[in-house]
Amino acid sequence: MRIGKEKVSRIPLAPVMLAFSLAAGSLALAPSAYALSELHKIPGQPNDQPAQGSAQGQSQPQGGTPGVPMADPLVNSQNVDKTPGTQDNSKPVEVIHDISKAPEPVRKMRQQIVEAAASGDLERLRPLMGAGAEQTQVTVGEPTDDPIGTLKDLSGDPDGDEILAIMLDIVSTGFVHVGQGTPEDMYVWPYFAEKDLKSLTPPERVELLRIVTAGDLSDMQEFGGYNFYRLGITPDGKWKFFTAGD
Repeated sequence: MRIGKEKVSRIPLAPVMLAFSLAAGSLALAPSAYALSELHKIPGQPNDQPAQGSAQGQSQPQGGTPGVPMADPLVNSQNVDKTPGTQDNSKPVEVIHDISKAPEPVRKMRQQIVEAAASGDLERLRPLMGAGAEQTQVTVGEPTDDPIGTLKDLSGDPDGDEILAIMLDIVSTGFVHVGQGTPEDMYVWPYFAEKDLKSLTPPERVELLRIVTAGDLSDMQEFGGYNFYRLGITPDGKWKFFTAGD
């Protein structure tokens, strides 16, 4: 943990409000971060849905940035969901902790994201995000013309450092391969996006609680699944999304 317990839940209210604002054509953005437990009203969803959380792991891919490890091996919500990377968690999926098991284009893109995020310069992400129809999705709902500007607005600080830190947390966990043989074929971080949070093992709970509070985890378990940031990379190495939502 880089910060104390009161600062562990760093999700801004803005990820969800921004998705609503962009869809409605509004320019209003939330200026600062909010605790996960404060994020209960998601546009288009029931008002009692809670917020989101993530995890951080431990093993390091070759050539990785020091201090940004992959997770060591440890030991599905069925809600309709429009958030990219969300699958039917009723069927168990393999949690992968060894990045070498991912295709080379996926490993390369992940490493580029790690290096850009660890630099503290949000602009270094821009060349990785593509353009037009291939642009990385950073909001749920209508696309944004400026994904970097959007990420900066989602961050709880003016420079976007918080969102970069969250991104590093996300890609430092184990991951899952979902949608094989379909147009949604994707490598998704963190693996919690495909886990039944009520069935987490003690080590998995500790891993998730490195990012969120116990109250946030309880809210997510009541909601029925993980709904914090997730990141997806296609098998051919395209960075598809970095979004938060249910």
